[in-house]
Amino acid sequence: MQQDNPLVTIICLCYNHEAYVVESLNSVINQSYPSIELIIVDDCSTDSSKAIITTWLKKKPEIQFVANQANLGNTKSFNKALKLSKGEYVIDLAADDILLPNCAALQIDAFKNSCYKNLGVVYGNVELISENGSFDSYYFPVNHQKKAIENRITGEIYQSVLSGGNSICSVSAMIKKTVFDRLQGYNETLAYEDLDFWIRASRLYEFDFIDEPLVQKRIVANSLGSDFFKKNDSRAKKINHSTYLILKKATALNQTRAEDLAIQKRVHHEIIHTLRINEFGLFLKFIGLRILLIKRNFFKH
Repeated sequence: MQQDNPLVTIICLCYNHEAYVVESLNSVINQSYPSIELIIVDDCSTDSSKAIITTWLKKKPEIQFVANQANLGNTKSFNKALKLSKGEYVIDLAADDILLPNCAALQIDAFKNSCYKNLGVVYGNVELISENGSFDSYYFPVNHQKKAIENRITGEIYQSVLSGGNSICSVSAMIKKTVFDRLQGYNETLAYEDLDFWIRASRLYEFDFIDEPLVQKRIVANSLGSDFFKKNDSRAKKINHSTYLILKKATALNQTRAEDLAIQKRVHHEIIHTLRINEFGLFLKFIGLRILLIKRNFFKH
């Protein structure tokens, strides 16, 4: 049975999600897929999240709950839970997002039946919902049959990830545990985890796409994503500096001129972005990175 239904670990990270966490946790235990391990981490919430989780867990003693005594952030909290996980596959779930009932089943089926032999990550489409749970839009725009209008690049997607042409909504991804083991989890020095992880993972593994909505992702005020665009904001500075570090490190992974040209597109975008938000120090760093790439490619044939 275990071989037919390999264990999937779902790590649910909670920080001040008191209004949403029960719905998120219920979406895990209501999966149609039968072999799931749930690990909950509360990252020292300042609202009632911890108490709500504790109450929810009273009839579920088998579920692991990690209550951080200090706020560690997403990357450290996730890696902490990852060390406890026993699953062959892992899903990183924020406690304000909701897995659709067949999410894990479709992902495992994709891993079993994919044409790719070096498959490390399977991801899908996402329904974006408002804070009150009403439908907003799809992460990848769809046609009347709810199929993505634009074909997704699959297989070896490293070059596309570098250029920004292959965005992935992280909550829709199922990742082989061996991928996390090889990459040593998320980079804990960064303010956010997904871009760095997708770059490192796509350098080594193939990706596949399920053309179905797998998750409902909540659009909330003051989310991490909104901080990218704030001017003179300390959190925004950390996030955008992390982007610089990620792209600088990625240049060392590149093996071809085409890959260097792909990352130049992303660097060009960041040059414009940092100028718009008045981050002139970072603006100059990105300019320097682009000059480095241009010089390097001048000598490549």
